[in-house]
Amino acid sequence: MDDKQLHILQHSLGLDQYGRGTFYRNHFVTGEGSKDHAFCMALVNAGFMTVRSGNALTGGDDVFRVTDAGKAAVVEHSPSPPKLSRSQQRYQAWLDYDGSMSFIEYLKWKSRQNATEAGRI
Repeated sequence: MDDKQLHILQHSLGLDQYGRGTFYRNHFVTGEGSKDHAFCMALVNAGFMTVRSGNALTGGDDVFRVTDAGKAAVVEHSPSPPKLSRSQQRYQAWLDYDGSMSFIEYLKWKSRQNATEAGRI
């Protein structure tokens, strides 16, 4: 599987370039003559996707869905994410938190929370 095919499978499932995320979708819409259609057809021939002819909703473009074999291929072929420094991990935790606090407010809150859990307060 080449990088472009892996990217199409990941994108179809709503995953990032490392195969992380939640399968919140399972479709890829493209039509004949587009740059992605040939890659999708190769994935169909490999058993990693299925294809359904387009309709009015898709503007006539074909709809591709990832099979269970395709999902397994994403897990197998996705690269490992890079190692994050401690600072990068804290920043990523703040992004994942998705609250209304600024980054510095989050760090202070998290520090107080960790101190409470450790029994220091």
